[in-house]
Amino acid sequence: MPATRLMPTEDGQDLIDLTREICDKELRPHVDEAERAAATTPQLPTEVFRTLGRAGLLSLPYPEEVGGAAQPYEVYLQVVEEIASAWMSVAVGVSVHGLTCYPVAQFGSDEQKAALLPGMLSGEQLGAYCLSERSAGSDVAAMTTRATPDDEASPTAYRIKGTKSWISHAGHADFYTSFVRTSDDGGRGLSCFVVPGDAEGLAFGAPERKMGLHCDTVSEVHFDGVTVGADRLVGVPGQGMAIALSALDSGRLGIAAAATGLAQSALDAAAEYAKERKQFGRAIADFQGLAFLLADMEAAVTSARATYLHAARLRDAGRPFSKEAAVAKLVCTDAAMKVTTDAVQVLGGYGYTQDFPLERFMREAKVTQIFEGTNQIQRLVISRQLLKG
Repeated sequence: MPATRLMPTEDGQDLIDLTREICDKELRPHVDEAERAAATTPQLPTEVFRTLGRAGLLSLPYPEEVGGAAQPYEVYLQVVEEIASAWMSVAVGVSVHGLTCYPVAQFGSDEQKAALLPGMLSGEQLGAYCLSERSAGSDVAAMTTRATPDDEASPTAYRIKGTKSWISHAGHADFYTSFVRTSDDGGRGLSCFVVPGDAEGLAFGAPERKMGLHCDTVSEVHFDGVTVGADRLVGVPGQGMAIALSALDSGRLGIAAAATGLAQSALDAAAEYAKERKQFGRAIADFQGLAFLLADMEAAVTSARATYLHAARLRDAGRPFSKEAAVAKLVCTDAAMKVTTDAVQVLGGYGYTQDFPLERFMREAKVTQIFEGTNQIQRLVISRQLLKG
């Protein structure tokens, strides 16, 4: 049951139609087998990303002059939601890739945009976003990975040493948008670099053994004296915190959209099962208690979609949207957790088995409340916005 959408342009509707076609042909037939296989042998579905890239779906919100499609964020996020309804791991990867391109697109020099963005947005490259560390998750300013310049007065290169944790696409990415310390001035001492994926000294830990999202490979990234040119410094030294937080506002909307797509799939599966499953001589959908549960699930999904679209429209209009992005991330991911849990309940014992995808949806939903800023951090962001001034 496709989500009801009111797209802002005919091009937007064409992109949704294209995405649905790709999802039906290239994603849904493979997701169950791939996720099961990756649970024991972690693997990234690189060919799927290439397919999406060739279709132009990895570069939608970026300008045409650098290889993007110049689509509103409102359209891009609904494409992400459609992908998530078919394969959540892939949708998370699409959102992460978009996040990795954002610093160069928004804060890079004209030379950096011309040199880096066409490759990043070509569909042939995949990025990784290196921000978190073992002891620096929500507290970004506590990071210790450090970049040391070869010349304090006029650096031509930096040498990076340290370890980043919980990095999607680690070991598979073509570039690593990395936030590192360049001075001891707390949050004002962070800087952003784009590190090539083949840089000497770049190494990776074993993939994390996760509850879900098995095809979203995650591991540590080790910078063992990685040398990167000063031309790969995005913005100016000390601007890293501002760049990271700005990028995360947009990244949170990607996760909100993905969580909504996951919830939509869970609702669809539960509703279909409820119409077919019979007890006491009637379809279980005919029982008011279960029908009302499905109605509440629909209300949660519809509300989640409206919440992230409101934030996206503010972003497209050039208006502040940090608070609304935090609200969307909170509302959409909490909805995904509740709807997937309720969907398992609708299927009863079958929902708890791997014969149906609901148990996977439930496991995948959990991490959406954690990454891109925990939902506790979102409440902190929202409350501070409300009470400031």
